[in-house]
Amino acid sequence: MIVFRYLIGEVLKAQFAVLLVLLTIFISQQFVRVLADASDGEFPASLVLTLLGLNLPQLTVLVLPLSFFLAILLAHGRMYAENEMVVLHGVGVSEWYVTRVTLLLALVNLIFTAYLSIYVGSWAEERQNQVLEKAQSEAGLAALTQGRFQTSPNGRAVLFVEKINKDNTLNKVFVAQLPDPDDEDGLTNLVVAQQGRVIEDDIGSQQLELEKGVRYQGNPKSLDIQVIEFGGYKMEIKEQEIDERRRKLSALPIDELLATPGSEAVAEFQWRLAIPIAIPLMTLIAVPLARVNVRQGKFAKMFPAILLYLGYFGLMVAGRKALQDEVIPLSLGMWWIHGCALVLGLLLLIKERPSGMKLLGFFKRKQVAG
Repeated sequence: MIVFRYLIGEVLKAQFAVLLVLLTIFISQQFVRVLADASDGEFPASLVLTLLGLNLPQLTVLVLPLSFFLAILLAHGRMYAENEMVVLHGVGVSEWYVTRVTLLLALVNLIFTAYLSIYVGSWAEERQNQVLEKAQSEAGLAALTQGRFQTSPNGRAVLFVEKINKDNTLNKVFVAQLPDPDDEDGLTNLVVAQQGRVIEDDIGSQQLELEKGVRYQGNPKSLDIQVIEFGGYKMEIKEQEIDERRRKLSALPIDELLATPGSEAVAEFQWRLAIPIAIPLMTLIAVPLARVNVRQGKFAKMFPAILLYLGYFGLMVAGRKALQDEVIPLSLGMWWIHGCALVLGLLLLIKERPSGMKLLGFFKRKQVAG
């Protein structure tokens, strides 16, 4: 029991440290991307932390297997480099026992990752869609950014505001009103005003009310342009009805996903299962790869191990794409990738065991005899 707790504790400590570092890196990158979208006026800046939190489950699904894989290499590699594993083997603790203990921890990681991948990830993405839809439905002055050209929520105008005052009035406003795409004879309006403000009516529509300006109206196909000076001018910037964002399959709950026909739905379902399943399979590979001697150091097998992990992950991405395009049979799915990883892990495990050494010796004798 002492050895069991020690092996579990060493891997957990290493995983926590690696997970913290990886999440910090990926969250920082995601924060920069979300902040850039907010600065472009795609949604209010107040939603940055909300959207970042909703992206966290999917980031964790991708990072958690890698953190566990690296934790095994670091913890076991240190134990081999400092001769702790040699002592354990000397008192009867076999490598297969170490593998079984590590697989128990891998099972915990698998369950947690599967819950995030199958249930929480889709819920978070759907919630993110709802938050962005609500932000779009409430778009108006909150989405306007001074000193930047922006498209209005209804997609029919481009706005530029030089300054937004504390009382929510606008100074020096430029608006380019585009015609209806279906109307070939539609007119384009260019409006320049000294002041403006956003008003909302009783049914939820928002309008931009401009004061003291000039409107230039004309058709791009014609040279006739009307110039009108005005004291007041209104234009609609947000309609009451908001189209729902196109839902991706990754945002569907698992029951709806299973009921959805087509190769893309099968690929999405296989992908949700693939990452959790990869955790115990990569454990079978990581445990024997962590075996190093004192002269090599604990990082000796790190580079080839990471290459193997990237190769496995790359195969899963390629397999998902092949399923979507129906290049491989849907019945085969991505199981062939997991099967290859299982065979590789078992070969690495039995390589140093007596049965494995006998098997290798048998093949060597056959090659020499041949």
